[in-house]
Amino acid sequence: QVQLVESGGGLVQAGGSLRLSCAASGRTFSSYTMGWFRQAPGKEREFAAAISWSGDTNYADSVKGRFTISRDNAKNTVYLQMNSLKPEDTAVYSCAADSAFRARPTGRARSYDYWGQGTQVTVSS
Repeated sequence: QVQLVESGGGLVQAGGSLRLSCAASGRTFSSYTMGWFRQAPGKEREFAAAISWSGDTNYADSVKGRFTISRDNAKNTVYLQMNSLKPEDTAVYSCAADSAFRARPTGRARSYDYWGQGTQVTVSS
């Protein structure tokens, strides 16, 4: 069982930056693919970024070039650095863990076994 706890959300002006953190319990964190997903009010959950156990990354087109996902296996933590934020980035951001071995980190939500509660990110115009 893996427990995930996100932090770092908040209110920021358009063009600003935030860094989200996701702390994971469990000794097998380093072998998991970790992903960040977001859900805006009234919208479907969507993929933002993912990072494999080896450090390979995958980004949604909407965040590519602005967001950076990284991980620190010694701290059992994955990060999402968000720059040049836009009002349309406003959402609840959740991290997730995929325990399956994959050639590339997936953006499919159904592939992820464990989910955090989420942290709110609000970008004002």
